[in-house]
Amino acid sequence: MSFSEFTPDDYAVIAREYDDLRQAAAGRCADEDELAVVQKAYEFANEAHKNVRRRSGEPYILHPIAVAKIVVSDIGLGYKSIAAALLHDVVEDTDYTVDDLRNLFGDKIASLVDGLTKIKVVLDNEDKNKHSHLFSQSLQAENFKRILLTLNDDVRVVLIKLADRLHNCRTIEFMPEHKRDKILSETMFVFIPLAHRLGLYAIKSEMENIWLKYKEPDAYDSISRQIQINAVEKEEEINAFIYPIGDALREAGFDFEIKKRIKTPYSVWNKMQTKQIPFEQVYDLYAVRIIFNADPLSHESERDQCYHIFSIITSQYRYKPDRLRDWVKHPKANGYEALHCTVLSPGGIWIEVQIRSRRMDDIAEKGIAAHWSYKRSGYISENDSEMDKWLTRIKEILVNPDVNALELLDIIHNDLTSSTIMVFTPKGEQKSIMKGATALDFAYQIHTEIGNKAIAAKVNMRLVPLSYVLKTGDQVEIITAEDEHPKSEWLSFLQTRRAKSLVMDYFRSERKTTEARGKTLLEEQLIAIGEKLDNSSLQKMMDAQSVNNEHDLYFNIGMGVLSPAQIADSLKKSAEKSSYSSRIFRLLFRRDPKTKAAASEDVIIVGSGDGTKFVIADCCHPIPGDAVVGFRSKDGTVTVHKKTCRVAEEIATTQGDSVVVPKWEETAEDRSFPVRISVKGIDRVGLLNEISRFISLVMGVNIRHLTLSADQGIFEGYFDVYVSSKDVLDRMVRKLSGIDGIQSVIRTDL
Repeated sequence: MSFSEFTPDDYAVIAREYDDLRQAAAGRCADEDELAVVQKAYEFANEAHKNVRRRSGEPYILHPIAVAKIVVSDIGLGYKSIAAALLHDVVEDTDYTVDDLRNLFGDKIASLVDGLTKIKVVLDNEDKNKHSHLFSQSLQAENFKRILLTLNDDVRVVLIKLADRLHNCRTIEFMPEHKRDKILSETMFVFIPLAHRLGLYAIKSEMENIWLKYKEPDAYDSISRQIQINAVEKEEEINAFIYPIGDALREAGFDFEIKKRIKTPYSVWNKMQTKQIPFEQVYDLYAVRIIFNADPLSHESERDQCYHIFSIITSQYRYKPDRLRDWVKHPKANGYEALHCTVLSPGGIWIEVQIRSRRMDDIAEKGIAAHWSYKRSGYISENDSEMDKWLTRIKEILVNPDVNALELLDIIHNDLTSSTIMVFTPKGEQKSIMKGATALDFAYQIHTEIGNKAIAAKVNMRLVPLSYVLKTGDQVEIITAEDEHPKSEWLSFLQTRRAKSLVMDYFRSERKTTEARGKTLLEEQLIAIGEKLDNSSLQKMMDAQSVNNEHDLYFNIGMGVLSPAQIADSLKKSAEKSSYSSRIFRLLFRRDPKTKAAASEDVIIVGSGDGTKFVIADCCHPIPGDAVVGFRSKDGTVTVHKKTCRVAEEIATTQGDSVVVPKWEETAEDRSFPVRISVKGIDRVGLLNEISRFISLVMGVNIRHLTLSADQGIFEGYFDVYVSSKDVLDRMVRKLSGIDGIQSVIRTDL
């Protein structure tokens, strides 16, 4: 922030932006008195932030105005939340206190601002340098714990925080790169899953696109350009597809609107990564959304009206039964309801059609706020309890004194990102449980004692072990025995946090014995690989496992949660990798001449130099030309990841103060990096020889491994090569794509 007198132009911009907000707020305020509170909050915040500017140079007050606009327009909250959004930075950035706001605006608005203020825990650079790596890591996790603890008080605090984070992402171009990486990683690891879990689709999608724009700018630009070209080419065909549907719905008496939707750049990129396919093979680029106003006088229920519309559409177009998604009968855990089907257009392209009532659409776009709004209006749905159940479950985790901040962050992230499946009890009662859960997880979900006494299960009337992984539609019966009790080996296959926690609780009475056993196992494993257990190795292992102290480390090993062999082996590999990296590559840490301190965010890795150690992360294998982020450990070693690496996202979320900004130097020809290229196509005689000759002779690239297989005229496989840069790799991919018979060539994970 900076200070300088506002100009007449500044005041004009402020007035214009607030006028837009006031018009939006008027639609959410019940009367003039509520709108007057919004006006009063604006005037107070405007005066408090007078002559204060953001990094971009614009008046600071434009930020709280923008956050308030998101709160009212994108989330649909009321006047108290709008006022709190306008005031959310006043306590932190000025001399005003929460008590001052309480006297002026009442308890609720003051408590919302207080919750938002407590979320922000920021250390200056001097304080950061004084704290240990682990303390800093815990501190950042504590910050996220504060965010989630507000769920215990008022979920509106989290919703306003999401609006605040969205606007900060919109203006992130003005942040230094190291802070940008940290903020975007936090956004992807916590805030995007949180927005998804609370049903805020529009906010989630926008944050995802901003993340991709700055993490993988080349991919973002390329995909955006291809989407735009494709949309123009298909516009007429999509319109021709819609016309008959509209005519048929009008004839059937429906009151509706039809919207066209194209996949976002991030959703396309993510599908290309997860499915390992090129852009041309993303076939579900287009969707048509039908939003109808449910007729309360109709003999058909809202759900049946969805099925009626589905029958009208599928009477005109062929649909893919395996792509039918019925989230009307079985809503998603975040309350999302809709009927999705994929149909074939006359022009031969597959188009997804989404069928929603107006209520369903409001909840899909504005999430939990719309969900509560309909409940207050007297609309009760059988699906209303799903969101409430999740909030109750999160609150139970938050108040558990045995869960530290780092564990909490991991638990919440897994809970936010895990998808759910539907299973049934023997009596036909439907239960939702996370994808990948076992029969024993299900037993603990039903009741603690059923889990503790479980010995086996029947799934679809067939006897299975407790480790059996459940699938959607399974009917599950748990078999118990009175003299049964939990076993430590259960922790090796349990998937849900609740089940693991209950088993761990059972064994806590034997904690000292378990810790001693874990320590002995670890010492034996270290001796086997020529290492010893000392303060240095212990700290490295605790850092690697995100464990706060040695007692937790030993206990987890003794319980079988952590493998001593894997921990010891990772310690050995880390040492070997550091030695290898320092022999082959050297990096110079050069301080920015404009800065006074050598804080981690001011260090730039520029290339070769004084022998500082660095490690190329083996989770993502970045190569010169990739957008990368680095993390500096206590011994000075820097680990370099691709910016889009999921592991890097988690590290930046919990260890944001260790982020550095690596810069690739011009790579010498004798330096090479491993990459994997996957290929698919139509098999023919001599194709393998042509591919290998091209790579080795034309490109001059060394092939370290090659795996190709053919079946019924179709071949697929991959080859691992060493390249000196991303430019060389991109050129190779383009050239290989031109070989007759090859249909797709993409870089994939090693």
